[in-house]
Amino acid sequence: MNDRFHYDALVDDALRSVVRRVLRQVADKGLPASHHFYISFRSTDPGVHLPDYLRAKYPEEMTIVLQHQYWDLIINDEFFEVTVSFNKQQERIKVPFGALSAFVDPSVRFGLQFDRKDKPGVGAKVEPGANQPTSSLPAPEKRPPLGAPSEAAAKPEAAASAEAKPDDPASKIVKLDSFRKK
Repeated sequence: MNDRFHYDALVDDALRSVVRRVLRQVADKGLPASHHFYISFRSTDPGVHLPDYLRAKYPEEMTIVLQHQYWDLIINDEFFEVTVSFNKQQERIKVPFGALSAFVDPSVRFGLQFDRKDKPGVGAKVEPGANQPTSSLPAPEKRPPLGAPSEAAAKPEAAASAEAKPDDPASKIVKLDSFRKK
């Protein structure tokens, strides 16, 4: 049966709009209380603008932290731009929302993980309210330096290959693809 509505793409777009709305609120009013974000994205996607040395260091995926050391957050319908600090050097980056692979706010235990867009028919994974952020992003107590990408988060393949145990928060991810008719 043919999915004329492309539900997986509609859900994926709706979940990315959550990130867009949250970032718009932060751009307008700043980060409230203890909120902070780990934002992972595919560094090779079209429209991603990074300094060459960061693209070389994170050739597939990287994670930025929005907490204390970020400036000039600009949100567009298709992308966001922000200046972040990498090793005490401020760099401007631009990330299309379509390049996002994960968004985590560990202060409220909320996370969205987006599957690679080159996997046909696969939507996003949602994990609100679990005990730890899912994906390979570090837990809050293992944060990288402020504004700097995490080495572990930049290489999600290694952490993602670990077996999920029944009490592991990763086992509580709802994979939307499992509800689709085959």
